[in-house]
Amino acid sequence: MLRRVFLALFLFASMAGLTQAEGLDNTSWDTLLKKHVRTLRNGQASEVDYAGFTADRPALQSYLASTSKVTQPEFDRWSNPVQLAFLINAYNAWTVELVLTGYPGIKSIKDLGSFIQSPWKKRFIALLGETRSLDDIEHSLIRGSGRYNDPRIHFAVNCASIGCPALRAEAYVAERLNAQLEDATQMFLSDRTRNRVESDTLKVSSIFKWYRSDFEKGWRGANSLGQFLALYSGPLALNADTAIHLSAGKLGLEFLDYDWRLNVAGGPAKSGKP
Repeated sequence: MLRRVFLALFLFASMAGLTQAEGLDNTSWDTLLKKHVRTLRNGQASEVDYAGFTADRPALQSYLASTSKVTQPEFDRWSNPVQLAFLINAYNAWTVELVLTGYPGIKSIKDLGSFIQSPWKKRFIALLGETRSLDDIEHSLIRGSGRYNDPRIHFAVNCASIGCPALRAEAYVAERLNAQLEDATQMFLSDRTRNRVESDTLKVSSIFKWYRSDFEKGWRGANSLGQFLALYSGPLALNADTAIHLSAGKLGLEFLDYDWRLNVAGGPAKSGKP
């Protein structure tokens, strides 16, 4: 009997260890986000206290170091939601670190690039055994891997600009990832500074122009950009007839200019005016 009890305890401990081993502890990143990200317009946008991140940079760099310790074989053993949450968090955290290399002397993340290289192509990230760029994370590891195929990631990865979807004031976690991605999508689409109907035209963020193909790959049955957007007729404030015309490709679509100004606390993002 005693032997069976010990065996049960051993198996329970082993299973708990396996559960804990899958994924990265994001507690420190979550704490930093809650401390230094300010939500605007009921979640439609956010601004970042980069001065606060500067003061807490050792904690940020400690978290980044923990992302760098994850090996490719370890990553490959994780479930898809765990992998995707890890990559989104890594992208956002390394983006903040990149901004801090120039802050407060920059007005846009694009100021950190050059004539021959954008900031997203800089290889400064030690991740999964290689030195990578932000583009590598987004376009190769997330979009190009064929593992995830979820267009909502475009509302989760943050490019440190006012035109971007909000930097979420919490870490992405596997057990709530679908709900977090859905919330991020709905919040972005409900923001009239970046997505709105004017006359007989739906004017949307340039994100939908740059990554149009991602929204046309059959996610939730959407095989066109109009069909994807029609899925979110509520956040877009479309009536039933307008949503039908949008889905059928009979509503005009126009892509708005992107605001590349830094999403810094106290910046112009507060106004909420188109």
